[in-house]
Amino acid sequence: MKRLLVIGAGTAGTMVVNRLRPILDSDEWKITIVDPLETHYYQPGFLFIPFGMYSKSDVMKPRRDFIPAGVEMIKAAADVIEPDQNRVKLADGKILTYDVLVIATGTATHPEETAGLEGPEWRRSIFDFYTIEGSLALAKQLRTWRGGRLVLNVVEN
Repeated sequence: MKRLLVIGAGTAGTMVVNRLRPILDSDEWKITIVDPLETHYYQPGFLFIPFGMYSKSDVMKPRRDFIPAGVEMIKAAADVIEPDQNRVKLADGKILTYDVLVIATGTATHPEETAGLEGPEWRRSIFDFYTIEGSLALAKQLRTWRGGRLVLNVVEN
């Protein structure tokens, strides 16, 4: 039995298992997806929350809702990838082996890397909308905003 291991059950990881489960013979392939979180966040939808087009419930769903039948889902964090041994050690000590590994761990914001973002005004008058917390804080601010200057800064590495 061949083993496909996907680390990350966000948008990309769930797309991978949903596309491959129907085309990989289940008698030949075992598919496993690993993620420590039970909630799936539809990150592209975060942009619509501040403008009232989406609510928090529109972008948060149980991860299991997106995992097709026949895919094993393990709620755990990946700790160490050992590509020379085709295995991944999980934070709980369990070891998973694979023939094919897909790393779909997503992105994380790091406002501390941009001078001035993480000061006393963070999420008071300076916001991100790449996280659920930032998007909700910006939505709250925009509900009472009376206008003025608005600066949009897209930071890239």
